[in-house]
Amino acid sequence: MRIYRTSDERFAALPDWPYAPNYLEIEGGLRVHYVDEGARGAQPVLMLHGEPTWGYLYRRMIGPVAAAGFRAVVPDLIGFGRSDKPLERTAYSYAAEVAWMRQWIERLDLKDIILACQDWGSLIGLRLVAEMPGRFAGVALSNGGLPEGQPAPRAFAIWRAFARYSPVFPIGRIVHAGAKRRLTPEEIAAYDAPFPTRASMVAARLFPSLVPLGDNIAVPDQKRAWEALEQFEKPFLCCFSDGDPITRGGDALFVERVPGARLMAHRTLRGGHFIQENDSAGFVAAILDVAAAH
Repeated sequence: MRIYRTSDERFAALPDWPYAPNYLEIEGGLRVHYVDEGARGAQPVLMLHGEPTWGYLYRRMIGPVAAAGFRAVVPDLIGFGRSDKPLERTAYSYAAEVAWMRQWIERLDLKDIILACQDWGSLIGLRLVAEMPGRFAGVALSNGGLPEGQPAPRAFAIWRAFARYSPVFPIGRIVHAGAKRRLTPEEIAAYDAPFPTRASMVAARLFPSLVPLGDNIAVPDQKRAWEALEQFEKPFLCCFSDGDPITRGGDALFVERVPGARLMAHRTLRGGHFIQENDSAGFVAAILDVAAAH
């Protein structure tokens, strides 16, 4: 497998990013990068990013979560951030991303995990909760879902087509547009940092086509995951934003179908799709609510 590995120099002196890199090699020789802050014996809070972002998205949440007494663990998905990026499109699939993250969790032997997830972080994270519920203590879900073959919403269909066909794919500006906050030029550059070449963007451009909407190979796996989530009684808190056209209203499905969501005081956060850029304090508060309920 041909792999692209972004040079360390691209990550030097990023704003609000003082965190030391950690690496773990999984099957196939793939290297997963992750931030690991807080006491190693503390309860882990696993923060999973979506696309086309990387762990930098959680930079304003890592410190407060660790300061609250938790172990903040923030991996970069394979294909993103400082993690390895296979160059062939055929290397990527929804199932492969779930399997890679499962291997990483098992290798670190993370237990009693509180999952904080958004965007593709929820597609992968909720599958992990469904596959190994014993490792998870609860979930804080923002602006994400677990689609199982529904028609693609118009806003998502436009995004999927753009990712596939646009001759340029300005990742930093894409995040800026979805943040509903004026990012600084340095912050925009930080989102661009892992992706200096067209080849390095393979996963970022491919992921929208992997979302299991319509007739998709992953739909049976999704339905099995929903069956497991319909038995999940641990705390499950939705904290969707008030300004995301893609996931708006998606929280209702989880409140209806996941037993652990029914007695939680769900939150509405203020901002756009990349809520971590708008209301990081509200997302952290949701995580603490889950911990308290557990």
